[in-house]
Amino acid sequence: MITIKSPREIEAMRLAGKITAAARAFAGEMVKPGVTTQEIDKAVQQFIKQHGAVPSFLGYNGFPGSCCISVNDEVIHGIPGKRVLKEGDIVSIDVGAYIGGYHGDCAATFACGEVSDEAKRLIEVTEQSFYEGLRYAKEGCRVSDISAAVQRYVEKEGFSIVREYVGHGIGRNLHEAPEVPNYGEPGRGPRLLRGMTLAVEPMVNAGTAAIRNLSDGWTVKTKDGKYSAHYENTILITEGDPELLTDPKKVELV
Repeated sequence: MITIKSPREIEAMRLAGKITAAARAFAGEMVKPGVTTQEIDKAVQQFIKQHGAVPSFLGYNGFPGSCCISVNDEVIHGIPGKRVLKEGDIVSIDVGAYIGGYHGDCAATFACGEVSDEAKRLIEVTEQSFYEGLRYAKEGCRVSDISAAVQRYVEKEGFSIVREYVGHGIGRNLHEAPEVPNYGEPGRGPRLLRGMTLAVEPMVNAGTAAIRNLSDGWTVKTKDGKYSAHYENTILITEGDPELLTDPKKVELV
């Protein structure tokens, strides 16, 4: 069931989103050659707790990290560990924070030192595809209007959209109805109403859309070994333009 958030719930989600966005920015600053993914994860966990929240992902369905850290051809759900980042890597960090009974969820892909022009373009296109979809995150539009805009832009730029994993509603639970695919025909799915909160998250591959799941039960990689990027924000449907609850331009926490 899709939940419409009350003004009180929206305020709680604004706080969760603010902490989550700050944690993403904090994690991104740590992406440097020589740093391990586990070091980033532990620092993010501490950061979230220092701001009165708890990591949404830690222990979620058994996930062992506080954030998902996926490197190069890892699409999503990379488990933090001893891997040492190196020059030229691209690093997708997905983070969530839970406070006051509500979750925030966001992700971005960061360049580790100097990366190739193609990797830069993949990161840029993935982020922009979110904003292309955001134009349709308005009351009266349908969920698939967002989906179609993301797919249209990504494929126009010569990249591929992952089909098996999608965005989602968010609130008291990390994953709620409705699902928000990053592909499809416009004019389908639930109609967007003010008070709905969604996590929209394009996952974009440099090569084909095909993926494979690793035996660890979590990590998803591209089948062809080419790079993948991920970008996500939690958004609120309003009577006008959508509000980014994890707005990267309004990060104030230290």
